[in-house]
Amino acid sequence: MKRLFDIFLCLLVVPVLILPICLIALAVRLTSKGPVLYWSDRVGKNNRLFGMPKFRSMRADTPAVATHLLREPEIYLTRIGSLLRRSSLDELPQLWSILKGDMSFVGPRPALFNQDDLIALRTQCGVHQLVPGLTGWAQVNGRDELPIPEKVALDQQYLERQSLGFDIRILWLTWVKVLRRDGVSH
Repeated sequence: MKRLFDIFLCLLVVPVLILPICLIALAVRLTSKGPVLYWSDRVGKNNRLFGMPKFRSMRADTPAVATHLLREPEIYLTRIGSLLRRSSLDELPQLWSILKGDMSFVGPRPALFNQDDLIALRTQCGVHQLVPGLTGWAQVNGRDELPIPEKVALDQQYLERQSLGFDIRILWLTWVKVLRRDGVSH
């Protein structure tokens, strides 16, 4: 049922977003050197690695670590990178990952391949069995600002409470948070 919901929702939103996606791709290409998309190695269901696309908001030479681990992350942002991140528009290419089945609209955000502490805690709690999401319960309850143990506790709550109704609630709360730009660090 969840997979069908993901495909149905993708088929609804892609036609509406295709023009903005093309315009953002053009803007990324015109304002910085390097590829339009950044393919990040992420941890998916059952700790399987997959490539997750994002519009590139940082310079091509940025180290492959979580943004909060960079000494001065703002120096790596492209001219439009801050806008893409604040508005969450950098996430739009992840619709491809949802269509492929590597991601869902709702689930725990996929960890970076080198976030060993997050991966270990999620595995210990059984959260690794979930398909990661574009948004999730932890995202609407703190996003970038949450310490890892709190993030995993919220992911575990999602594991225990998951349902179509809960997913719709999380999608609605995500929409509200994105419009308010709540919890975005850069």
